Amino acid sequence: MMKGSEGEGHGMLTEAEGIEGLKLARTAIETYLSEGVKIEAWEGLPAVFHDKRGVFVTLNKHGALRGCIGYPYPVFKLKDAIIDAAISAAVNDPRFPPVTKDELGSITIELTILTTPRVLKVKPKELPRHIVVGKHGLIVKRGIYQGLLLPQVATEYNWTAEEFLCETCWKAGLPQDAWLEEGTEVSVFEGQIFKEEE
Repeated sequence: MMKGSEGEGHGMLTEAEGIEGLKLARTAIETYLSEGVKIEAWEGLPAVFHDKRGVFVTLNKHGALRGCIGYPYPVFKLKDAIIDAAISAAVNDPRFPPVTKDELGSITIELTILTTPRVLKVKPKELPRHIVVGKHGLIVKRGIYQGLLLPQVATEYNWTAEEFLCETCWKAGLPQDAWLEEGTEVSVFEGQIFKEEE
């Protein structure tokens, strides 16, 4: 049994809550594609959906990425963040054309519920020792540049902690070794992943 919410936005979700979140994401996309409207979250969602949480919605089609948008910080209630991120992943990811209604049947949805990001306050060259590949996602910030990679990305590519740092810098539009410079802020977070069946 998973333990409940420890204060705002820290507890893990149960399997049933994760399934509920996936349903919410799919309904949000279906309704938006067929009617052009953003749904309101339905009544009776578990209490965790009213907590402010960071969340990413990833769409995969036949195992390939089809869209991914999310909110790294807990600024919105989880239910609203899921609806917004799901619709945005479907129609606003600049890397892909908008998802069509016909495609939706061949798309699987993945939800990543995030813990609140925590800045690593260590010397730059010690950063890799504080990153657990497979457990941590990364956010790199420097000035106006910011990049985020979810925990599962490092696992998929079998990256070391150093490679993960380099790739997150690259995602931020920074040189790959920017994490070694003073003034680059690196944060870690954890993600709990729920996936629809293929």
